[in-house]
Amino acid sequence: MKYYPGKSYGILFGLIMGVLVFGFCLWGIGYSLGEDDEVLKVMLFIPAYFFLGIYIIVLLGSLNLSYRINENNLIIKWGIMSIKIPWDKIDSVVKVKGRTNLFSILGVSWPGYIVGLYTAKGLGPVRIYGTRIKEGFIYLKTGKGYFGITPEDNEIIDIIASKAGKSVETVDMQEIPEEIKGTSMQEDNFYRILLALNIIFLLVFSLYLAFFFPGSGAPRFIILLLVLAIALFFFNIGNAGRLFQFSSQGGYILLVIGIAVTGIFLILSLSEISL
Repeated sequence: MKYYPGKSYGILFGLIMGVLVFGFCLWGIGYSLGEDDEVLKVMLFIPAYFFLGIYIIVLLGSLNLSYRINENNLIIKWGIMSIKIPWDKIDSVVKVKGRTNLFSILGVSWPGYIVGLYTAKGLGPVRIYGTRIKEGFIYLKTGKGYFGITPEDNEIIDIIASKAGKSVETVDMQEIPEEIKGTSMQEDNFYRILLALNIIFLLVFSLYLAFFFPGSGAPRFIILLLVLAIALFFFNIGNAGRLFQFSSQGGYILLVIGIAVTGIFLILSLSEISL
């Protein structure tokens, strides 16, 4: 039997964002740096193509995400990878309800898609392969590790429990004390404000260049400033989320740095473009 994760627009969202972000960054590096800057151009292209390769692997993995049940195993299929979990290796089957406070150890997520190694506060470590994680997920504690899946068909949890000879446990995240599950960054108002300001500054910078750069006579390097601002934004939001779980102040500082750097780049652009 083959089951699929809950339907979402995660694949479409990831495809559009990948084309826009990586497409602009690769074009921007080539456009803004001339023949005299070949060394710098290569130094920027190498990490850009490296992360593009990782992004493509993650995106393609979402196209082949499924959960399969046969006589001997539960099989989590992601991309070219198949994780086989024998029934006798499953120690417990937990249905997690509500929003979980997750932070990434080595994972990737965007709206409608999540994959990688995470820590779920109040539960423990978990390797997640799924889509709509906000609605809850199935948490499997096994001899091969802890796994999280988000099947669309809820009957799979009863089948897994039956074949593993276990009963289904239920954990409602709303009932776990806050001192155990911690404060989610999505529920921290100051964190959300700083994140919103990062996005606003980046949008303002992008729109300003789109309106006034063409034909302004300004040097091409200001396009590179926007490329660097975008790269810093994604670097910061990923690391701020991780740091927030250990120190909320540390998460705030990273976001403030992102706002400050983008603001400086915008001011430099203002000085170069004659309106």
